Amino acid sequence: MKPKKLKKRIQQLEKSLREGSEKLARLKRKLQQTETAKALKAARKSAARATASARNKASSAKKPKRKLNLSPERRAQLAAAMKARWAAKRAAEGNSATSTDQNSPTPPMQPPENRGDGV
Repeated sequence: MKPKKLKKRIQQLEKSLREGSEKLARLKRKLQQTETAKALKAARKSAARATASARNKASSAKKPKRKLNLSPERRAQLAAAMKARWAAKRAAEGNSATSTDQNSPTPPMQPPENRGDGV
């Protein structure tokens, strides 16, 4: 190979090495920036979650129970329907308890009776 050609090849290789190292440094900087941005985003997200959960806990504790606006007739109708449902449930439990728990030493437990306060 001629010396002029060799010099030219050497210059090209040196140039590519310089550009390669610059490109490598640029890529490393970009990677570092994305990692720091990702960490900041995760920190912000966790902080937002913490404040949201604190807000939810505070708001759920303060909510009062909603009162139903029922007329006396509708309230009596609902009470009668619930009493009928509970009686049917007790009857069903009584039927299944006699067939399955015949050898049981304790009698089957019944739900507490309605207090009759009209609710």
